[in-house]
Order: sequence, then structure tokens, then C-alpha cells
Amino acid sequence: MPKFAANLSMMFGEVEFLDRFATASRAGYKGVEFLFPYAFEAEVLAGELSGNGLEQVLFNMPPGDWDAGERGLACLPDRVGEFQDGVGTAIEYAKALNCPRLHVMAGLKPEGVDDGKLRETYVSNLKFAAGELAKAGLMLVIEAINWRDMPGFYLNYSAQAFEIIDEVGAPNLKFQYDIYHMQRMEGELANTITANLDRIGHMQLADTPGRHEPGTGEINYPFLFEAIDAAGYDGWIGCEYVPAAGTEAGLGWFAPYK
Repeated sequence: MPKFAANLSMMFGEVEFLDRFATASRAGYKGVEFLFPYAFEAEVLAGELSGNGLEQVLFNMPPGDWDAGERGLACLPDRVGEFQDGVGTAIEYAKALNCPRLHVMAGLKPEGVDDGKLRETYVSNLKFAAGELAKAGLMLVIEAINWRDMPGFYLNYSAQAFEIIDEVGAPNLKFQYDIYHMQRMEGELANTITANLDRIGHMQLADTPGRHEPGTGEINYPFLFEAIDAAGYDGWIGCEYVPAAGTEAGLGWFAPYK
């Protein structure tokens, strides 16, 4: 049976962020993920995790200036030093939160920069990050994001991600397969997951249209969950969705999986 982690950046927004850990635990979740931990002391977050019997399964490396619209640094040739500093910061938090994997966002393609230079930078940064994470016993994951929601994002397709992973050649670099983004970009969900299971290190979900909870859109999630189980995936699936009408009211889909 799939293991589901509540995404605390998108779910349980009815309460303050630090209160979402207890709320997720009461709702039946055993794992959590979120976008970024850096606005809080690591010890505070660790206390919320241990106090509520939760496992931190994923968070993102520093993305640059998120509020200004930046969405990652990994492909940006003029931000390599900042990227490398962010790797160190993320590892420190991962150790404190006992989090086994980190997601690095590729970033938005800057105007006037040759695509070859972007790829060279991206691959080089991933090699650096994977090496540093390997020393700490951590997994690194990359995610393809649909260009409708995030115009200009460097990585959009699963095949693109697998090519990059092969080029980097690091055993601890895996693909974060986001079901919502991949449905919007390419479909073929069950077949792609099954064919590439050994290169998938984490999954996330939301339905489409709307990016709401399973059962609100076009994706046949009961079928897909069975296919994921049959393929042998035993990792976490992060619930990175916007509740359609309040988090608690939309948890009916989750009841069979508690």
C-alpha cells in the first residue's frame, strides 16, 4: 500500500505552519514534506516532528529569492557559489531533521544564455550536490515541472530528467516523479513509472485540472495507486495539492490508506 506524506506548505493552511505537524498527525499521516525549512530553527522543526511521531521525507534546497520569483539556482551560470553554499545549508537541516532526501530545483532559464551553457552548469552543479549529499548518506532528487504553471522552468519532461541523471552518473541522484506535472506534460503515468522505477526516488501527487486532491479531476488514482504498488514502489508519495474546499473536508480519498 502506498505511503503518503502530507505536504505542509500546501495542506492544512487553516492553521499556522508549526501547528500543521500535529494536525497532519491527527489526520493519520506518518510522514511530512514541505517546500523550505529555512525560516525556522532546525531544532524547532525537529521538535515538532518527534513530538508528533512524524518522519520528514523531503524538503527543497534553497531556491534563491523565492518571493522575487526565483525557482532554483542549479542551471544558473552566475550563481554557482550561492548554489554550493545552499547545498551545505540544506545538508545541515537534513541532518537535524533526519531527512533522507533533498530536492534541488533546476531554476528558470535566463534570457540570453546559451542552452548548452545552462546544461553544463546544471550537470556540474548536480555532480557537486550529489557528491556532497553522498558524504552525508543522503539522496538527491530532481523534478520536472510543467511549463504552464511555471513558465521558463529548465526541466519539463521525464525523459529530459533521465538523460540528465545518466549524464551526472551519481548513484544517489534520482527522479522526483510528480504525477500532476507529468500528467500535464506527457501522460503515460503508469507505464513511465513502471519502466523507470529504479530511477525514481520520490513521488508527489495532485489531480488536474485545479491541482486539488485525488478524485477531483481526470487522473484515475485508484488504478494508479494499484499500478505503483504492483511495480514495487515502496517509497513515499507527497500530497502536494491545494485542497479544493478545506483540507479536512477533502481527505476522503486518504481514508483507505491510513
